[in-house]
Amino acid sequence: METVQTALDSGLRRNDGLPRDSWSPTAAPPPPVGTTLRIACHTLGCKLNYSETCTIEREFRSRGYRPVPFGQPAEVTVINSCTVTAQAESKCRAAIRKARQASPDGFVIVTGCYAQLRPGEIAALAGVDAVLGHQEKFRLFELLERFDRGPAPQIAVSCTGALQRFDAAFGGGGRTRAFLKIQDGCDYKCSFCTIPRARGPSRSQPLDATVARAREIAAQGYKEIVLTGVNIGLYGRGHGQSLADLLRALDRVEGIKRLRVSSIEPNLLSDELIDRIADSDKIVAHFHLPLQSGDDQVLWRMRRLYRKGHYAGRIERILRRLPDACIGADVIVGFPGEDRPSFANTVAFLSSLPLAYLHVFSYSERPGTAASDGHEPFGEGVPRAARRRRSALLRRLSDQKRATFYRRQSGSARTVLWEWPRPDGRSYGLTDNYVQVVAADGERPRGSLETVRLGRLSAEGWVEGRALEG
Repeated sequence: METVQTALDSGLRRNDGLPRDSWSPTAAPPPPVGTTLRIACHTLGCKLNYSETCTIEREFRSRGYRPVPFGQPAEVTVINSCTVTAQAESKCRAAIRKARQASPDGFVIVTGCYAQLRPGEIAALAGVDAVLGHQEKFRLFELLERFDRGPAPQIAVSCTGALQRFDAAFGGGGRTRAFLKIQDGCDYKCSFCTIPRARGPSRSQPLDATVARAREIAAQGYKEIVLTGVNIGLYGRGHGQSLADLLRALDRVEGIKRLRVSSIEPNLLSDELIDRIADSDKIVAHFHLPLQSGDDQVLWRMRRLYRKGHYAGRIERILRRLPDACIGADVIVGFPGEDRPSFANTVAFLSSLPLAYLHVFSYSERPGTAASDGHEPFGEGVPRAARRRRSALLRRLSDQKRATFYRRQSGSARTVLWEWPRPDGRSYGLTDNYVQVVAADGERPRGSLETVRLGRLSAEGWVEGRALEG
């Protein structure tokens, strides 16, 4: 493991079982003429990871590789990992085993946050051939001379202090939605989070370059762009620009019918941003605001930069301007010191808010974070069984809130982007305000936009939509 530690300390090192001076990076050659090599990609974690995986896959396609579904035999498999929770890391290890079972002789590359933070741990897993950090994943054809399995995994990981370069990415399928990366890294110090260590400091793609990428996406036939990043409310800092400036510019890109902001911190959702979204015909009425806890003492221990009064005020402002907006929240249960009264405060606060859904996470101890390193008195740990019970309770509350929001939309006319044709002949899609719709009157062309009348909530949890007459 000494070589891995050196990689983290000095910036970049490769461990391939060869003397250091015997390796020099050269571009991997394309497949031989007349052959079709297969590439399988698998994404764990967030939409940002997904957009980056799609960029990697496009690079393989440009070199003659044929994408196949993950789990099928492939000459090369790329797994883009997540480290937000212990469960995400467990899923990564399971994905490595699945890739090796599908392709015993294939070349398996692991990248992403788990690979960035603990490359030695990944390299020690059976079946891994290469471990690439965040800065290296977009240079894999440069760093890996060929995709031949060697006696030891190859490692190329820059220390997070070196992660200053911004690599834009976008991904999508079916000419429907594209996920456009506009920002990376985070300057915040939440006590439960490893992402700043894995992704480095906040950095943004300049506005002109982002608009150019959006035009490229529009030219490929996509109807909707979802803006992604680690903390996109920080967009533009360092360039003298802001997220509001970017939204104003993207609003003028021809061919794109919808713009969606994936997630934004409550303390960064300004009145200007809310008004910018409300005044736009393209930016949709969908907000995802991480909350994490409805107890102010827990929020303080989490080192969140707002309290629940501010959070409630943001929701009130959104609904004043956009009464039909869909608002979702992230919640962490079982954070150290979250006793029964603290959790009761969270339940009561969430119950009082007009939210449309919750993303619920059980607290997971992350090495290197303030909440788990034992240096500060964060409070007594919550037993895992209690975490599971609390998570289940909040997921039931989420189901109730989603059903209430959907029923409130019944009878309204909303525009749907049809995305998922199913074997049963029905089409599925999303409204601008994130209502999941199933076509009640026949199949629709994938990627088409249509205004429908929303009807009843189906047994599967989708809202039935019918084309407007006339």
